[in-house]
Amino acid sequence: MDDTKAWHQSKTVWGALVAILASVLQAAGSPLAPGMEHDLVEALTTLAGAAGGLLAIYGRLSADRRVS
Repeated sequence: MDDTKAWHQSKTVWGALVAILASVLQAAGSPLAPGMEHDLVEALTTLAGAAGGLLAIYGRLSADRRVS
């Protein structure tokens, strides 16, 4: 990997940002009705965390340039 690219062109960086966002959403809670709040937050953060992790792995495996 001799070429470089901007940080926002990195799939690994975006995958990590999605994982961080999932954690923040879980910590912040949600303004939904009490009965739905917990289930929706859990579902969204679980999906976002999984998507972020998968995107980070995919980005690292498919990278052909270093992040500058």
